[in-house]
Amino acid sequence: MPLALRLGSRPSALALAQAEIVRARIVAAAPDLSIDIVPIRTSGDRMTRASLARSGGKGLFIKELEQALADRKIDIAVHSMKDLPAVLPGRFRIAAVPEREDTGDALVTRDGAALHALPRGTRLGTSSIRRRYQAMRINPGLAIEPLRGNVDTRLNRVADGGLDAIIVAIAGLKRLGRATGVKYARLGEDDFIPAGGQGALAIEMLARPRTGPGAALEKAVVAINDPRAFYETAAERAFLATLGASCTTPIGVRAAIADKRMMMRSILFSSDGKRELAGSIDEPLDTDLAPSAAEATGTRLAEQMLARGAGTMLTDA
Repeated sequence: MPLALRLGSRPSALALAQAEIVRARIVAAAPDLSIDIVPIRTSGDRMTRASLARSGGKGLFIKELEQALADRKIDIAVHSMKDLPAVLPGRFRIAAVPEREDTGDALVTRDGAALHALPRGTRLGTSSIRRRYQAMRINPGLAIEPLRGNVDTRLNRVADGGLDAIIVAIAGLKRLGRATGVKYARLGEDDFIPAGGQGALAIEMLARPRTGPGAALEKAVVAINDPRAFYETAAERAFLATLGASCTTPIGVRAAIADKRMMMRSILFSSDGKRELAGSIDEPLDTDLAPSAAEATGTRLAEQMLARGAGTMLTDA
């Protein structure tokens, strides 16, 4: 019998699309492997109206999947990287990060207008504090309204006139095949820094590597790891962990590899959005793309920001 791998995923359309991406890549690396996608509804999926920040944050999207891993009901769990806490419980690990999708945010409108050009009073939907404050920084005349629901639900709020604009991750639009069906303007990362881990998928497994027959499953999963994506996200997660940032922290960070260098940019807002602290670091790239080197870069950027007063802003937030 072929080896079988049980892949756990949230049941939303986007989560299942992401699970299919991972399944296809693992099958390409290990054609003899049989993979079953196991939908697991999480606490976050059941909360369609309540504020995630007030109810436990994005961890609500992962705890049932991690419990299924711990109970060995699934072999791997696939997450949007930005949904994972910066520090995982010791019994779990990120085993692989597939090639990263576009990391940027998209401003969706009915006519594809730019953010700075939206007229005063434009109703813009987002429940992300980071997106809210960065949008208001560019266009202070916006009227920000809360936004929950899956990607299609959010897009429909614009199509039916309930909102004038929304901000969503470009990666979600692309993975659902919606990037060509809506009008949107890409929010440049010079002015609009994305969330840590945005555009990346995380494949989570139990901390102890598989042995015996399970070693073949482990090998198949690790085979789809993209060193660049793993390195970038390791730096971003180390930055967030060093600061002690949570899902309620209005913070953006982006690590990027270019010309044999690692560049990171970040921005942190106070709880009321009136103060901001930006940071950046540019270092020679570790040639082996060792996660420990990436984490060290992220830690250094966080420490620089802490030395400049980030701790006070975080306590306030």
